[in-house]
Amino acid sequence: MAVCVSLTFCFVVYSMLLVTVPVYGLELGASPLMLGVILSSQYLLPFLLAIPLGGVVARHGGRIPLVAGALFMTLGLLLMQFLPGYYGLIGGQLFVGLAQLQMVLSAQTIISSLATGPKLESYFGWYATWLSGGQVIGPLLAGGWIHWAGGVGNLFLVMAGIALLGGLFGLALTGDAARGMSVTGKQTGFRAQASLIHRNTGVQVSIAITVAGMFALGIHGSYLPVYLDSLEMSAVMIGVLVSLRSAVSMVIRPFIPRIIGAVGGREKATLLALSAMSLGLACMGFSGNAPVIALLSILVGLGGGLTQPLSMVVLAESVQREQRSGALGMRLMANRAVHFVAPLLFGAVLGMGGFSLSFGLSGVFVALVAMLLMRLHGRHRTSGPDALR
Repeated sequence: MAVCVSLTFCFVVYSMLLVTVPVYGLELGASPLMLGVILSSQYLLPFLLAIPLGGVVARHGGRIPLVAGALFMTLGLLLMQFLPGYYGLIGGQLFVGLAQLQMVLSAQTIISSLATGPKLESYFGWYATWLSGGQVIGPLLAGGWIHWAGGVGNLFLVMAGIALLGGLFGLALTGDAARGMSVTGKQTGFRAQASLIHRNTGVQVSIAITVAGMFALGIHGSYLPVYLDSLEMSAVMIGVLVSLRSAVSMVIRPFIPRIIGAVGGREKATLLALSAMSLGLACMGFSGNAPVIALLSILVGLGGGLTQPLSMVVLAESVQREQRSGALGMRLMANRAVHFVAPLLFGAVLGMGGFSLSFGLSGVFVALVAMLLMRLHGRHRTSGPDALR
């Protein structure tokens, strides 16, 4: 409960930034490529430091890094508030990105040690449900504030207060969540993770799911507000449509074990989820009215609601306990690498070919990763434990 509530506040702030940063960037007159640089900056430090931070969490437990992450997030938001312009925006994004990584890695490590099988699916489903709740509330709060205030104004200051609340709930963590373990660099360092991804098919499957899912969710979250703004929709409507994806993900996540059973296993559930995301993203740029965009966002939300918890479950069940924090750090490194690269690529293609081409190629990329997953699934069935079943 403490983890879920703390991370909900974290994701309220994170999703508020998905609306606020693009709107603020447009207020500053940012070009599509510059906007891509601003949006990508949040993921640079997490990409570089995810694996070392996995070792920190393993040694010190989840409580200290989680609370420290909330403080770093507050500092980044204050920087954006009190240092106007691109320097404050990019500098604050760097702090917020590192902070969110610390909090997420701590939370996932704590939850992954609680159970296995369908029970772990349920735990991660509920964890992701709370996070989706934060992602639903955040854009609505940001869109409402921008509409009410006529601009961004003091919104970063409000977010800083919300981030501090996340840290306060993190202080409630006790027991194993507050205790670390004795690990070595051979178990948590870069070489250890490189070895895992080379020989462990379950880890490969988890990373592939993460790459496809985060690419789709990153593009949808970062550029849907810009696309809707180009269609001259109001800030309130932008907030509603951005929140819709997260709302759908939130609704289905408590039922993940039942959905997996109904479709015939994790493998089929994953492929169906990626297909929905691919279709929703590919058609987004050809849609010019709110109802169609809402339907496509629902498809992306359905896919995202399944892929991310499944990715965490597969990884947690594919490695030993002492390897878990480092492996989760590697997964988050891949996650942040995609978040870093995707807006830059999308911004470059957007500048040359417009939204239709950019969203269309993004959907094709997700479909290609789904095809790669089919090959990995086949190899996993013949050479590894049945973690995907």
